[in-house]
Amino acid sequence: MQIAVSGGKGGTGKSTVATNLAVALRKIGGVKLTLADLDVEAPNDHILLGVELANEEPVNQFMPRFDYSKCTKCRKCAEVCEEHAIVTLKDGTPFLMPTLCSGCRACEIVCPVPGGAIQEAFRVIGHTYVTPTPYGFTLVTGKLREGEERSMPLVVAAKRRAEEVREGLLMVDTAAGTGNTVSKAVEGSKLLIAVTEPTPPLGIHDTELILQLGKLMKIPTWVVVNRSDLGDVGKVRELAEKYGAEIVAEIPYSENIVKTYVEGKPIVLTDYPEAEIFTGLAERVAEFLGGGE
Repeated sequence: MQIAVSGGKGGTGKSTVATNLAVALRKIGGVKLTLADLDVEAPNDHILLGVELANEEPVNQFMPRFDYSKCTKCRKCAEVCEEHAIVTLKDGTPFLMPTLCSGCRACEIVCPVPGGAIQEAFRVIGHTYVTPTPYGFTLVTGKLREGEERSMPLVVAAKRRAEEVREGLLMVDTAAGTGNTVSKAVEGSKLLIAVTEPTPPLGIHDTELILQLGKLMKIPTWVVVNRSDLGDVGKVRELAEKYGAEIVAEIPYSENIVKTYVEGKPIVLTDYPEAEIFTGLAERVAEFLGGGE
């Protein structure tokens, strides 16, 4: 089974929820699981868990390499490129702008030269990691290379690697927003936990966006309201009711959470009163899972 932790806007605390929930499910509930950090542009689950990323593997993406001795300068490769990654000089000579290339291979397919004037080449767009944690589960992380603009291939690669090493439940921690990388990460989930905050206007607005995504993908959605004492929780309740979602936890602003965040220590394993909130959430999830993986 797979469940997802997501949130409309950035900074709502979804990674804090995801990591503490994973720790609580494993250490307290005995659930076997693998946690996948698919926020590839800014992964930080390893920081919150206090571990160093390990077992690095590169993620390669196709890019064309022109054999100018064969090229007829027909411009077909540039014409078919929807990303405008291939430009041509006046005489038709093609050149590639690598950061715009999506690796779709359309240029390679349409090249009319027998044997092909476009040869296969690759570039590293990021890395995936498989990191053991001291909490009894494995963390899989995707990390986009600086300057790269295409995060989808890395999300796919990291999720695939997570599936390969998974034990029991797969929990994915997505990027912020509701874009295609988020929907790809959430795809296949049996439960969506939307972490939000009640601050207007962005917190409320983005709450509705993630609830819309859950409804569109037909995934049961729970809502965790972080910093619940810093805004109008009533507005979040109205939205949750509108989309058939359930608010399962409210977390007030807490310096204890900030402190453990900085220390890289899951608050759920402390004696702070806030730990009970995450324990209670883990119990709800374990009940949803039927007490298994």
